[in-house]
Amino acid sequence: MTTTGVAAFGAATTTSITTTRKNNHPTLDHEKSSSLWLAPPRLRLRRPLRGGWFIPHNKSSPTAAATTTPVSSSSPLSIPGFWANVEMGLRREGDLSHTRSSPSFARTAATRHLTGSLTANEGLRFAIVVARFNEIVTRPLLEGALDTFKKYSVEEDDIDVVWVPGSFEIAVVAERLGKSRKYQAVLCIGAVIRGDTTHYDAVANSAASGVLSAGLSSGVPCIFGVLTCDNMEQALNRAGGKSGNKGSEAALAAIEMASLFKHHLK
Repeated sequence: MTTTGVAAFGAATTTSITTTRKNNHPTLDHEKSSSLWLAPPRLRLRRPLRGGWFIPHNKSSPTAAATTTPVSSSSPLSIPGFWANVEMGLRREGDLSHTRSSPSFARTAATRHLTGSLTANEGLRFAIVVARFNEIVTRPLLEGALDTFKKYSVEEDDIDVVWVPGSFEIAVVAERLGKSRKYQAVLCIGAVIRGDTTHYDAVANSAASGVLSAGLSSGVPCIFGVLTCDNMEQALNRAGGKSGNKGSEAALAAIEMASLFKHHLK
């Protein structure tokens, strides 16, 4: 046991505190002086305060002898509200550590997840708008869509097929069908293949934006099943070839969206 001096921050009235040495670290016994409590017993800071002040990691030994050393009242320990601020900081740190260890977005029992069904399709009616241009591609797409509707128990009487000259004309017809309120979804099928001019870009962009606009203005899902390919080989591969049938995939999307709107988004 030795006596450790504590540096003062300036000349001022002093207060006596008790110091001991344990494990080569200066420590402070928490005794009430004539003017203030130096620290609540439950607080333990693990880093030095400015000017060399330490709060013990462990309580001082009850058998250790103690001596007194003068401490300046201008030190941080004597500032009014010092220990209250320290305690508040420790509590905040504890709250933050608890927050970091808990999941941020826990799914609760009250959360609802809405999705369309591929089986709850009773009473659903569908319209299919098909472009005649590039019929070698669009007809297999239509057949793939019809086969999928049949597979998922959509009656033939609940499907109407409307032919238009080309993909550019699909949107206006889709919008009219949607606004008729006879159908729960409109499936748009076409094929635009790049050529030597910029005509491809104009038709492909107009078809895509037109189908989107038809769905937004009518409030009925309009499914984009128009192929936009660089060559005929790519188109045929997507019309029942090695890349599958995009008409079938579009029919699945139509069933799911129609079910979602009918059962959840009325």
